[in-house]
Amino acid sequence: MSKKKKINPNKENTVRSINNNIRSSVRKLNPILKAIVGKKVDVAIRDLEFSEKRVTRDIRKTLSSAVANAENNYQYDIDNLIVKEAYCGKKIIMKRFRPRAKGRAAPILKPYSSVTIILSEAKQMESHGTKS
Repeated sequence: MSKKKKINPNKENTVRSINNNIRSSVRKLNPILKAIVGKKVDVAIRDLEFSEKRVTRDIRKTLSSAVANAENNYQYDIDNLIVKEAYCGKKIIMKRFRPRAKGRAAPILKPYSSVTIILSEAKQMESHGTKS
């Protein structure tokens, strides 16, 4: 006997994609992620495509993975998907040392981050007609 899955009708339709160990700091990722929150998926991918930052390639890969999850696992319509949340967190920091003058050493910190992107399906709204 197996338990039946409880389906919560009030839960909003969300899809998640996580990319661990991106070789960049959180300070560099945060402004890019804040810029795509609330946008439609195709607009967000286009913005990342034309950005000059190196990290946008990894963010675009994560966003494409979330879109593929939504399409294959949940059969959502890609045209209605919006970026609901996008955030990053700290992971490991590789520590290296650089030799300096008089036998000293200076630390070099190489941070890693994880990026999480959550998509949701936007409700189709009728926008023709007049406000009344």
